Amino acid sequence: MRSTTPFFQAFGPLLFGKPPVPALADALAKFSECKSLSQLRHAFGFYFPQALLAQRPSGENSRRRIFARDVTFWSFLDQVQTPHGSCREAVRKVMAFVRRKLPKEKERPMSPDTSAYCQARAKIPLDVMDDINAHLVDRMQNHIPSDELWHGRHVKLADGTGLSMPDTEENQARWPQSKNQKPGCGFPAINLVGIFCLLTGALVKAAYGDRHTHESTLFRDLWSALNEGDMVVTDRGFFSFFTFASLLARRVDSLMRLPEKKLRKAISSQLPKAANFDVIVTWKRPAKGPSTMTAQEFALLPESLPVRVIRYTVAHRGFRTQSVTLVTTLLDPAIADSDFADLYFQRWGIELHFREIKIHLNMDVLRCLTPHMIEREMRMHFIAYNLTRCVMQKAALTHDVDLRRLSFKGCLDTLRQFANASSGAEDKPRTISAMVDEMLLAIARDPNPLRPGRSEPRVRKRPPKNYRLMTKPRREMGPLPHRKSGVENRPKRL
Repeated sequence: MRSTTPFFQAFGPLLFGKPPVPALADALAKFSECKSLSQLRHAFGFYFPQALLAQRPSGENSRRRIFARDVTFWSFLDQVQTPHGSCREAVRKVMAFVRRKLPKEKERPMSPDTSAYCQARAKIPLDVMDDINAHLVDRMQNHIPSDELWHGRHVKLADGTGLSMPDTEENQARWPQSKNQKPGCGFPAINLVGIFCLLTGALVKAAYGDRHTHESTLFRDLWSALNEGDMVVTDRGFFSFFTFASLLARRVDSLMRLPEKKLRKAISSQLPKAANFDVIVTWKRPAKGPSTMTAQEFALLPESLPVRVIRYTVAHRGFRTQSVTLVTTLLDPAIADSDFADLYFQRWGIELHFREIKIHLNMDVLRCLTPHMIEREMRMHFIAYNLTRCVMQKAALTHDVDLRRLSFKGCLDTLRQFANASSGAEDKPRTISAMVDEMLLAIARDPNPLRPGRSEPRVRKRPPKNYRLMTKPRREMGPLPHRKSGVENRPKRL
């Protein structure tokens, strides 16, 4: 007999037992325990530490929900890797998965509303996402063959880029638009600085701020990701005595291009007049430190720093001859100047890595409406990028090919299609294993052509649509005259 009294409802389960669980509720409780929601998890779940996504016995992420943390994470990851993937599409995939798992269940169909999924995404802790990304990076770094290191050193590339996002009040307050744009006519913007591994292409760590935060300041926040004995290669935008001395204090060497203005001010009197040279000079500490450094930090810098200055000439057929001056704290005479020139030439790879994240993974224009979700969207793009890099490294090591010649876009397309095909074989481990092997072979057999010294200017062949530029908020512009006739183009009344 079951009690129907409304009093002391909490004692009901204790006295009369728990009520029967509906079939759909029981199935949805097991939903997060299934081996896969996203097809990506079939073959690549072992890349992630599952303990970070597992259900907890108490507290946050302990209740049995449809969008548990692991289900939400894999749906979010699948959404990032899907071209123009929306929250509606992510929820529809979950609905299709539930219907496939429960074809006879018609008691309580799942709601198509995206609210629950969006709320679940907002609850994923940032530190959990950072730990997952760090786990992927460590996995790739530990699988680098020692004979591929640059003179026994890990080389890291650093550079900055910019991102845009929807024009909302919250985003504008956190990352305001450029001062050159009129209010209501621009978009919030982020300055992003990242450190990449030269050999694996992994995004080791990233820092971001608004447009008023200089890239050198953000670069300083990334020094904790550098290990003793690393070699950092950057362009002339990060060049400063403070950066060289601070990194050397961490036993991290640097290689940067010398700006011409700083050449005249700092060490010009010690350099020979020859067109090409390789000398060691003494770089004296400047009289004043940067505005981002306190007086105590500036006093701790050494009074002088021995650096190696290398100047060489770049001459390619059909291009203007250019003179390049490099400065490094690595004074080992056993390393030839041509090795430094070749290493700095490879710095251009970081531009391609940013292109892969921003264009191929659609992070150039973020889509979330609040800073709380913008931070999670960026981190999920980093995880998706490093996951793809893990697969590329696995294919390169398995089939003995050069990792840096593999196509990121080709790997991403192959990964997406094979993951979709594996969704029907989730209970067949041998079939999935065979599909993964074939996928890795397809990635390894599709290298980019070897074209050293190739130049691809950033120009567009197809012109954009001839629309006017917004000069004031859209609600204030009203009807516009036609571009050719000048007559106001008002909508016709029906």
